[in-house]
Amino acid sequence: MTKRQKKLVTAAAALALCLGILPAANAMHIMEGALPVRFCIAWGIVCIPFLLAGFFSIRKTLNANRRALTLLAMSGAFIFVISSLKIPSVSGSSSHMTGTGLGAILFGPSPVAILGLIVLIFQALLLAHGGLTTLGANTFSMAVAGPFVTFGLFWLLKKLKVNRKVSIFLAAFVGDLFTYCITAFQLALAHNSATSFGVALKENLVIFAGTQIPLAAVEGILTVIIMIALEAYAKPELKTIGYLKEEN
Repeated sequence: MTKRQKKLVTAAAALALCLGILPAANAMHIMEGALPVRFCIAWGIVCIPFLLAGFFSIRKTLNANRRALTLLAMSGAFIFVISSLKIPSVSGSSSHMTGTGLGAILFGPSPVAILGLIVLIFQALLLAHGGLTTLGANTFSMAVAGPFVTFGLFWLLKKLKVNRKVSIFLAAFVGDLFTYCITAFQLALAHNSATSFGVALKENLVIFAGTQIPLAAVEGILTVIIMIALEAYAKPELKTIGYLKEEN
């Protein structure tokens, strides 16, 4: 690795260490067995085209420029660490930051589907966070829906010439919240026999809001801080992936 890349990896490792030593609640994504089998299968099928698109996007990016691998790996590590810090919320789920906004802003939403899937598999197997049967549902909410909203909002704000740091914060903030809107939707869709879908969805959203809004704000701030660091120490890498292509 070059000296600049070593600095980038060192900074990412330091961030992971700082986040990793923070106290975390013993909670999960939508946990194993929390969804009926038909919903697990359905959400898995829905994710397939996004995962294929992500695979081809990553392959294209790396074939064009191998130096992008460092940023891609850092984005995946950020997702793993930050989404492992959880606060218990709705029964069968939890509130936590997602970390997917960083990858979506850097590479677009498609590659994040693959990064998120890998993270969710490792968390389910090694940390008992989430589950293998609910992998499809968790992948769609955290690694598909959230990143697409983050990228779309960041692109829109960029076109409107909004301050870049403000755009990054708002994109990561809204993307995080949208992830939990989808999670609330998934839980309400699967568990509404005692009430209506609308009531179940409202209850889930209200319960999530108390913990998720401040967590989304923290994620937005962390994403801005990381992007400031990358713009200071990894400009060549950011230019190679197109993030800074408008700059000389």
